[in-house]
This record gives sequence, C-alpha cells and structure tokens, in this order.
Amino acid sequence: MKNKTALWAFTAALAGFLFGFDTVVISGANQPIKALWDLSPLFHGTFIMSMALWGTVVGALFGGGPSQKFGRKPTLIAIGVLYFISAVGSGLAPDPVSFSIFRFIGGLAVGASSVAAPAFISEIASAHNRGRLVAQYQFNIVLGIFIAFLSNYVIAQIGGEHDWRWMLGVEAVPALLYILLVMQVPESPRWLATAKKDTVAASAVLKEMFTDAEAEAELESILNHQEVEQRVSLLDKKYRRPIMLAFVLAFFNQWSGVNFIFYYAPQILELSGFATSESLLSSISIGGINLIFTLLGMYLIDRLGRKTLLVYGSVGYIVSLIGVALAFKSAAAPGMILFFLCLFIASHAIGQGAVIWVFIAEIFPNKVRAYGQSFGSGVHWVMAAVITLIAPLFVDSKDGILKDAPWVIFAFFAGMMVLQLIWVLLKVPETKGRSLEELQEELTVEN
Repeated sequence: MKNKTALWAFTAALAGFLFGFDTVVISGANQPIKALWDLSPLFHGTFIMSMALWGTVVGALFGGGPSQKFGRKPTLIAIGVLYFISAVGSGLAPDPVSFSIFRFIGGLAVGASSVAAPAFISEIASAHNRGRLVAQYQFNIVLGIFIAFLSNYVIAQIGGEHDWRWMLGVEAVPALLYILLVMQVPESPRWLATAKKDTVAASAVLKEMFTDAEAEAELESILNHQEVEQRVSLLDKKYRRPIMLAFVLAFFNQWSGVNFIFYYAPQILELSGFATSESLLSSISIGGINLIFTLLGMYLIDRLGRKTLLVYGSVGYIVSLIGVALAFKSAAAPGMILFFLCLFIASHAIGQGAVIWVFIAEIFPNKVRAYGQSFGSGVHWVMAAVITLIAPLFVDSKDGILKDAPWVIFAFFAGMMVLQLIWVLLKVPETKGRSLEELQEELTVEN
C-alpha cells in the first residue's frame, strides 16, 4: 500500500483525538461547575455530566445515516464543525441549561465520529494492517484523554475564577485544525463503489492506494461481493451474528466501568484520600498509562489478534477491579488505589480499548457497515450515558449512596468482567489477517 493510505487513515483518526479530549475534559470542570451553580447530584449527573453522552448516543445511532447517504468524508468534516461549536459554546455558557446544550452538541460529534472514522479507515486499509490503522483512532482517543488531563492540570495551576471555561474552550483549536486537515482526504472507495455506484471514482482512489493491477483486483472483489449483498436492512436475519457480537462487546466495554473512572477520576482519587490538586496530577498518570498501553495494543493487534487481546484485557480488568474494591474496603493508602486504577487502564488499553472500534468496523458487510457501526457505537454510548448519569448518586462525597463504601461499585464491575471473559472465550471469532469480504462471507451466512 502506498504511503497516502497511512496519511489518510491518520488524518481521519484525528477525530479520535477530539473524541478523547471532549469526553474527559469535563472531569476538570466537574466540581467547579457544581459549586458555581449549586447543583444537586441528580441535576449534575443528568445535565452537566451525562448530557454530552446523551448527545453521543444520538450521534452514534443516527450517524450511520449521513455517513451512508452523503459519504464518510462529508460526515467527518461536519463532525469537526460540531466539535468547534461545542468547545466555544461550552466555554462561554452563562448558565447550566446553555452549557448542557453545547455539551450535547459535542456529544453528537463524538457519537458520529465513532461511526464514520473507523468505517472510513477500515475501508481504505488492507487485511494485514487494518487492525493497526483502525487502532490509530483509539490511540488518538487516549492521546486526547491524556492531553485533556494535562491541559486541565496546567490551566488549574494558572488559576483564575473561571479556569474551567478555558479547560473546555481550548478544544476549539484542535477542532479547527482537524477540519482543515480532513478536507484533504478522499472519499472511501468502498462507499463510492457500493453506495454511490461510482466505480470510476472508486477506481481512481484505489489507484492512489495500490498499483494499477492491485487496484483493479480490489475493485473487482468489492463489486463481486456487492452482487451477493443486495439487501441493505440491518434487520435481516443474516446479520444476527455480527449484530450480537457488536452488542455484547459494546455492552461489556462500558460495564467495565471505564468511562466511570475517566469521568470521575479526580473525584475517585479524592475519595481515596488525595487532595484536590494531587487528584488532578494523578489523573495525568492515568492518562499516561492509557497512552503507553494503547501503543502496545496497536503493536499487538495484528500480531496476536483481536480475541487474544480481549482475553488478556479481561483478566487484567478482573484483577485490577478486585484490587480497587479491596483497597477501598480496607481503607488502603491512596497510592495503592492509584496503582490498581492504572492497572485497570492498562488492561483496558491493551484489550477492549484497542479492539472495540476495529472489531465492530470489521464484522459488518460493506453495504451495512455504517449502520452496523452506528448500532455498535449506539449501544456503547447508551451504556456510557447510563453509567455517567447514575454515578453521582453513588460517589458524591456528601449525598452519594456509596460515599462510605465505594468499593461496592468496583466489585460489581469486576463481576461483569468475569462474564465478559467467559463470552470472549466461547463466542468471539478471530478477525485478524482477513479481508472485509472474507469476514462478510463467514459472519453473514444464514444458518
């Protein structure tokens, strides 16, 4: 494959940077906003913390439509515009209602990007490097998370009455840069051939990716499978296996507690005994571990395979979550809790984090990939929104149900990961090194 393919994949994956930054930047503004507007735990969880996630649900569930109808590229550009509007609006919001609206807009961008970006990258990648290229999206997510934690800490040290506004508003800069860059990528050749029926344009893009002979063979393979795949309804029973795989993987991804930990990292660390400034600084270590082990996951995903990484990650989840639960229950030193939280993040980064967007983008046929990606992402974000909505009811330092026993929720997450491990061992197929068309033949066979 030519170098252009890697460049296009990297550019599209930058949507993940904004995804990660937007998702986690709220952690630094969490407590200042609650104090400024004197919000109850219920209102704070429902509107301030989870409104972006409900936007993400909408963006994920309906992002497949624009991506399929108008193309991957226009959708990616629109995503950047939404991120920019959300960043500026959230930073300038005068009240909790307008703040929630702008956070919802940012959520739309996150949800739509989790559909369009992995789909686009998977459709321009070859079988042997698809895992690594699509995993760039996840790498950019965790890079965005790390930069968000770092940015929050630096801005907090500078200080100011409304430093949280700068924490949120600074995202406008990378959003604008992303818009300019993504305008330079071409449209997905598979979308051009299967949705727009423009084989000439599809061939032109493929010839920028491969030699002429390879491009012709690739287009022929796409069109041959297109002849078989005439129906486009995701409800067709032939898609029940990829639908179930996407649903269960996305469900378990969030019931590991990963977004709960990312969103409430400073608050969780304060509950363990860290001071506020120490909790913000320690959050950076969580982001750094996430970044390092995501790089390892990218290195291993096309070598060991998706299923193997899910097994390793599940075992790590179980050990680390039990460790956090026992540390809280025994009132262990804050450093012990931070250690197990970092182990949890490492397990996520090398397992579910590295695999989820790659796997969901692989298992659906070309003509329904955007809709399948939308379904899997939608399940992921519904679960994330539910967890973020209810979390303040459990861990709020004054009114939380588990304010004196936070270990319970971590023990619950550990139990869910035992179930994930069993499911991975029994039901998940290996997809590494296989073309999208080969996977289509295996996973959509009617039984």
